[in-house]
Amino acid sequence: MHYVAIAAQPLDVQALYEKLKAPQFGGIVTFVGTVRQWTDDVETQSLEYSAYTEMAIKEMTKLAVAIEAKGANVVIVHRVGHLALTEEAVFVGVAAAHRGEAFKWCEYLIDTVKKQVPIWKKEFDTDKVRWGGPQ
Repeated sequence: MHYVAIAAQPLDVQALYEKLKAPQFGGIVTFVGTVRQWTDDVETQSLEYSAYTEMAIKEMTKLAVAIEAKGANVVIVHRVGHLALTEEAVFVGVAAAHRGEAFKWCEYLIDTVKKQVPIWKKEFDTDKVRWGGPQ
């Protein structure tokens, strides 16, 4: 059973991980994206995420259902709002029968979420504010 959400509050990574567990799965792979201080030579102070929530949930659900149909369990949660350095911005987890599938599908999901899901990042750097990070 998949779980997808847009969250305004800090992510409870342990609780999200627990949603992936089931006796039929032998491997769980998670990706947790956090707010980092440096992107190349640009220093970040904080990030602000916004989303077209209805569409984001719809797109994340489509992704989760597609992977679930392959016999896996999926959790995708993305934060919105203002995030400080080191805060968790996104959690993607996949539980599968074997580690190979779990790794492959987790990487596919985070890459696809970043490309397809209508979530926008506003970066507050030491020198200016940028949409989507350094250009």
